[in-house]
Amino acid sequence: MAESTQHVGNPWEGVAIAAVPDRLLAGDLVDEIEFLAARARSLGSAHANAMLAPLDLKVRSYSVLAVVCGGSEPSQRELADFLRLDPSQIVSLVDTLEQRGLVSRAADSRDRRSKVIRATAAGMELYQRAAAAVRTAENTSLAALDGPERDQLRVLLRKIAFG
Repeated sequence: MAESTQHVGNPWEGVAIAAVPDRLLAGDLVDEIEFLAARARSLGSAHANAMLAPLDLKVRSYSVLAVVCGGSEPSQRELADFLRLDPSQIVSLVDTLEQRGLVSRAADSRDRRSKVIRATAAGMELYQRAAAAVRTAENTSLAALDGPERDQLRVLLRKIAFG
């Protein structure tokens, strides 16, 4: 007997979203917020990574670049805390962005032992293109939500993420 499945549209080449069998959708897990959040994040990251690939970026490196391009001159520790990544991951991401000429490290006037990360002109230019790609991925990932629902989701996620 053939099984019914829920099919999810896929407008991105190279990003496969597998159909989900109805029998899996009937389980309790699909009502658990942590699972739903993790699945939504995974799908959104896959879409964003596909859109960022032509720019040789992924969501994590884009996130570092986005924070740095905001002009806040974060330290590597602040980046790690804000992005909820291990400091060693931040070092690796900043190293890669620095090797590409997108960011630079400078002495932190607030703490001589620390370095701040600054965007270069090339980093700012790439960030603008990457941000547009991420907005496209977001619009596609959130296509099932109307404008007010997206706004509500953004408010709720900020509340969860930052209190």
